[in-house]
Amino acid sequence: MQEIISKNALKAIGPYSQAVSNGTMLFVSGQLPIDPTNLKMPETIEQTKQSIQNIQMILMEAGLSLEHVIKTTVYLQDLQDFDKMNEVYDQCFDSPYPARSTVQVARLPKDAKVEIEVIAVREEG
Repeated sequence: MQEIISKNALKAIGPYSQAVSNGTMLFVSGQLPIDPTNLKMPETIEQTKQSIQNIQMILMEAGLSLEHVIKTTVYLQDLQDFDKMNEVYDQCFDSPYPARSTVQVARLPKDAKVEIEVIAVREEG
């Protein structure tokens, strides 16, 4: 197992890795919508975009992109934000879209509105 750390994404705020790679599989921990340059969080559901940007930075560190993502899990503080999150999500991922689960949670760290984790696969070759 290899730890992946991107200086261009939010530093882990606990005892976990931003991501770990095990052969062709990359597991990216849930990414909060915090801008790593100023440690601020957007006020709106645009938080989805920031979470995905943080994921992109981690994927890039591993030599991957959003095209390598096969599964996402989206945690929303309020499912009323589902449609707004979906609009932003759709702008970031192309068809065929990754498999996805979306769940409402009671609370997220730092009172974020969204947190997203992904699984990506490196092509063998």
